[in-house]
Amino acid sequence: MKAMWLKRGGAVAVVVAATMSSACGDLVRESQSPSQLVVTSMLTVAGTSGSVPTSGFTSGPLLSDVPALGQTVFNDFGQATLRVILKDPGRPGSPTAPSSLNDVTISRYTVTYKRFGGPEGQSVPGVDVPRPIDGALTLTIPVGGTASGVVELVRHVAKLEAPLAALGSSPVVMTMIAEVTFYGRDQAGNALSATADVQINFANYN
Repeated sequence: MKAMWLKRGGAVAVVVAATMSSACGDLVRESQSPSQLVVTSMLTVAGTSGSVPTSGFTSGPLLSDVPALGQTVFNDFGQATLRVILKDPGRPGSPTAPSSLNDVTISRYTVTYKRFGGPEGQSVPGVDVPRPIDGALTLTIPVGGTASGVVELVRHVAKLEAPLAALGSSPVVMTMIAEVTFYGRDQAGNALSATADVQINFANYN
């Protein structure tokens, strides 16, 4: 089943269309949502203190500093901007009018890593790439609008473990792709997600 919430004459109507599906639970509820979550931008900045840097976020690859042993290690951050749109915008001259049920609330995100340009076997967490991150993020995005939130792209502990720790005493630059996935629900409880990729160049830049 697929539901849409439309405003007609000040009231909210529920339009239901039948669809073929053998799935159940959250998978079906995700397919029911008339809203779509989109990551419109992912800006980055290298961590330079124990808090989110105030120098501002920029586009382009993240240059993540891996200091030598004994030096202070900091997290790296990203700023994601997300947008919610309707899957069915309507017809020309008769656009679909969304309701507040179409708004999406983000609750968490995950970050996984893979080696840039390398074979799939070179992306083993804790060996070839850092271990995945799970983070909390509470952010409500109105349908047709955008909202931004800060996420951790690299945690400081990853720079103390394989494979990044070796870069502190090496001139090597290690390039990876961080896959950031955001998870949320519309106001009717249907699950949604959206993913963005960020290039990270790890090295001892000091």
